[in-house]
Amino acid sequence: MRSLSLLVVTLALLAGSALAQGAAVEPLSPRETVRVAYVPITKFGTLYVAAERGLFDAYGLDVQIDRVASGTEAIAFLEQGQIDVGGIAIVVSLWNGWAQGLDLRVIAPGGLEPFEGSPTKLMLRSELVDEVTSIDELRGRTVAVAGGPGSGGEYLAAKALERGGLTIFDVNLINVGNPDMPLSFEAGAIDAGILGAPFADQAEASGVAVPFAEDLTPGLMTVAFVGSGRFVETRPEVARRFALALLEASRLMQGDELFTRENLDAFLSFLPGTTEEALRAGSPVVFDPNQEIPVDGLADVERVHRENGRTAYETPIDLEDVVELSFMAWALEQLGPYGD
Repeated sequence: MRSLSLLVVTLALLAGSALAQGAAVEPLSPRETVRVAYVPITKFGTLYVAAERGLFDAYGLDVQIDRVASGTEAIAFLEQGQIDVGGIAIVVSLWNGWAQGLDLRVIAPGGLEPFEGSPTKLMLRSELVDEVTSIDELRGRTVAVAGGPGSGGEYLAAKALERGGLTIFDVNLINVGNPDMPLSFEAGAIDAGILGAPFADQAEASGVAVPFAEDLTPGLMTVAFVGSGRFVETRPEVARRFALALLEASRLMQGDELFTRENLDAFLSFLPGTTEEALRAGSPVVFDPNQEIPVDGLADVERVHRENGRTAYETPIDLEDVVELSFMAWALEQLGPYGD
């Protein structure tokens, strides 16, 4: 039996929820269980805030949330029917699975890359600043990324090289871990590299590298909430309320509200080993207050990996088969566009 204090919290949250704003949304009765597995990163912040601030509870959802070590593990649980939703990265193995008929759908975005001021940059070795003045002059040179073929680092490198009309095959692309890149620049082992915070800042501060191309993928969705086909097709009312809670959470995380005390507590509850100081100093993440799934950006990720030969198929995937827009569209109808 639920405690009186939890009941009070739930009622208070309802006062500020879509229901109180005039949306015809009632909590499910009887309550429905939603099983979620997530990889513990800040980009799944809407899940943490919706859970800790009672938004799922307000719509009659008992959301059971478990950590997993990788997206691959979450995908396996989704396939086996052990979970309903996974918070995972959109990686090459997922594209290959979709091409083979994997019955999973993207139902909501995770945090997005910043639209400007991204901490992830293409850095150039300082000794080359007079010799290499444009992207196209990287042809034949050694470029480092963290991750192997089909990784997020490789995708970012491809986007940077596109600005100079190059592909990853026009350079000597090697795998170097982020912490090792500043030393690699210093030793002259690499000419350029895709580097994120805090290592990009370290390389620049020590004088071994300088920013060469920035804001490579503004607004890119690299992680998402993915539902099993069974969840999407047989429990739409549950999925709609799950999406609505995520949308409400995103609106509690805008601007200076991102790290309110309540939100910080939510992040800390789901990110073991993280501190408040680390969260505040970490790379900026955008939580879209309208929670739109950036389909064009998703299509570009698929295109780049496919054109680079990193997928096990050659025909473009129809994103209508892997993206379910209706749940978040319904949620947005309930709350209205942000700022209206």
